[in-house]
Amino acid sequence: MSKRHEPIVARLETHGHRFEILVKPDLAFKFKEGEKVNIREVLEGEFIYKDARKGLKASEEVIKKVFRTTDVYKIAEEILRRGEIQITTEQRRALIEAKKKKIIDFISRNCIDPRTKLPHPPKRIELAMEQLRIGIDPFKDVENQALQVIKALSRVLPIKLAKAIVRIKIPAPYSGKAYSVLAGLGEVKRVTWLSDGSLFMELEIPAGMQQTLIDKVNAISKGTGEVKVVQTKW
Repeated sequence: MSKRHEPIVARLETHGHRFEILVKPDLAFKFKEGEKVNIREVLEGEFIYKDARKGLKASEEVIKKVFRTTDVYKIAEEILRRGEIQITTEQRRALIEAKKKKIIDFISRNCIDPRTKLPHPPKRIELAMEQLRIGIDPFKDVENQALQVIKALSRVLPIKLAKAIVRIKIPAPYSGKAYSVLAGLGEVKRVTWLSDGSLFMELEIPAGMQQTLIDKVNAISKGTGEVKVVQTKW
């Protein structure tokens, strides 16, 4: 088995104890980035360790005290969400390269050269990133990193990001917590609290973040929110 695909350690230190699990690298990173992955497929063995490399298991008493459960899958999910993943240099390099390609693709699809009104080819974007020595974080999401990269690229490339105007409606039971989450995704153009307690918002967001916004609205409102794209502009 290639080192890139060998099981790796996910670790969480909390309440004065260390908890570790062995996980499959590719699936673990997908899970940590919020993709829908079955935790049973992520785990390599159904054990909670205090030192996985030495094969030392955490005591059931300590596990129950800290996590309030002995359900391996629930504990594994918490370790992955809150903890860190230990990776080799080779694995980190591969993750950075994969994330870099996604960022370049995002920029190529959502930006144009304002002089020609045409997209920048991926290779041009890649060369400009190399010229500027732009670093990529393998664990941060594509959209937010892409926006930072676009700002940097504007120093050496004429580049303009497509924007979308979207209207959102969140039913009353979920409107209270929705505003701060949604406002962080773009520029708030209009906010109205309706008589029934529902929230109406108009946002300007990067065009490439429409699916991210839809996913957030669905998560917040349990599928009851509404999203409508009313304009896309360059």
